[in-house]
Amino acid sequence: MIRARQAGLACGRLKPGPGNRITDVPGVAVGHLTRAAGAIQTGVTAILPHGGNLYRDKPVAAAAVINGFGKSVGLLQIDELGTLETPILLTNTLSVATCATALIRRAIAANPDIGRATATVNPVVLECNDGHLNDIQALALTEADAVAALEAASPDFAVGAIGAGRGMSAFGFKGGIGSASRRLKLDGAACHLGVLVLANFGRAGDLTLPDGRRLAPPSAAEAERGSVIVVAATDAPLDHRQLSRVLRRAGVGLARLGAFWGHGSGDIAIGFTTANRVDHDERRDIVPMAALNERRIDLLFEAMAEATQEAVLDALVAATPVVGRDGHIRPCLVDCLEVAT
Repeated sequence: MIRARQAGLACGRLKPGPGNRITDVPGVAVGHLTRAAGAIQTGVTAILPHGGNLYRDKPVAAAAVINGFGKSVGLLQIDELGTLETPILLTNTLSVATCATALIRRAIAANPDIGRATATVNPVVLECNDGHLNDIQALALTEADAVAALEAASPDFAVGAIGAGRGMSAFGFKGGIGSASRRLKLDGAACHLGVLVLANFGRAGDLTLPDGRRLAPPSAAEAERGSVIVVAATDAPLDHRQLSRVLRRAGVGLARLGAFWGHGSGDIAIGFTTANRVDHDERRDIVPMAALNERRIDLLFEAMAEATQEAVLDALVAATPVVGRDGHIRPCLVDCLEVAT
């Protein structure tokens, strides 16, 4: 598996974390389930903020909608309450409901009081349309597939044409899952901001590399109708408002790549901090919560922009060829890089 930095596509000035992936944030895990057979080229990717009971121990979370042509579930409550109470699942557009049901069942199994003695649960599922390579109308993914992705979650995970990224395309190339991180120092202590992307956006011919080169696939140009989901994790102590501000800087990284967030594109960033948590069963009237000195927040802005840009390139570099529905295929970026050099 080749990654962006191995291909000479590092972004920005900040140093990456040890694995240069979202799981450089301690406790975060990622899992995939991939369905790859003929016209079915799709999957599920799960992001777990920590290994405990998320419903009872909720990380502070936020979301930023850059362009809202999307069918995601759960963003409204995150915007209102500022917490995450299930893992985040990524999948194809028409499998959102299936994945949401899987999250609900899993949460109820761990918390039998949901919807009875306590509140209901807010499942979080985000999507991109993989219909060019995948027979999306087949509704091939099941609740069991979503559970398998959750159970496969680990700090060590693959990127490229895997999980939810199996059937995705970006800038006319094969897209998919990518990740990157940045190492930060606050009050002398090390922390990280990590990003995972589901890259399925960008007009062919618009891709701009960090050195300014523009690469186009050997295929006809198409309108910009894709989507990108950006998932960010950090162990820096941010409140909901600060996290919202950081997430909006994902758009900087996307723009550096040549994206302009077209009319039919669903471009959404969602993120959480493991440093601030809300206890579902809290009994105190007043609870302490740490927040970043806002005079230091530019460091997080820069990290978010850099990691988003590099994570997309990571997806493009790691993606392997996929022949899908009706024989459709997307060229791989690494092949074009070799030709260009």
